[in-house]
Amino acid sequence: MGRKEEKPRVTDRNSSVSGVAERYASALFDLAREQSALDSVEADLKSFRTMLADSADLRRLIESPTFLPREQEKAIGAIADRAGITGLTGNFVRLVAHNRRLFTLPGIIAAFEVLMADARGEVTAKVTSAHPLSAEQQESLRAILSQKLGKKIAFDLSVNPAILGGLVVKVGSRMIDSSLRSKLMMMKTRLKEVG
Repeated sequence: MGRKEEKPRVTDRNSSVSGVAERYASALFDLAREQSALDSVEADLKSFRTMLADSADLRRLIESPTFLPREQEKAIGAIADRAGITGLTGNFVRLVAHNRRLFTLPGIIAAFEVLMADARGEVTAKVTSAHPLSAEQQESLRAILSQKLGKKIAFDLSVNPAILGGLVVKVGSRMIDSSLRSKLMMMKTRLKEVG
């Protein structure tokens, strides 16, 4: 009688991190709404996101499992204080570190931004350009997307010189890639098919 061998279960770490991040973001959103602090918490989290983007050391602090929780909590508290991130957001970030979930902070910030956009009736468009967009270009793009989607549009702008020119716009699961790099790659593929 051969026993059926059970296969080990493999869990998707990203989806579990995403679920944890969403729960933390939801709890923070509810607390901020109760305390009429949504705008200040949003501003603090945007500051934190900018610091994460600008500092490899900060990213290493939140991502590395080699730091002890008490070290992470102390360091993240000092960073928040130095950046003027106090009150609800400062306490929240310390709690996340205390609970050994600091690695989910980028996901928490992203999930909180989605909740804020939903509360304002907005949809966020992730826009990547080869060069920074002027205010006029942003407004033109916002008007086009708003008309197509029938919603207010918030931008998450980034610059990537590798796309050479044009834009890559992602709204939810939809992506519009009008980058020069993509057009050149398509042209190269077509030339290979002809030759």
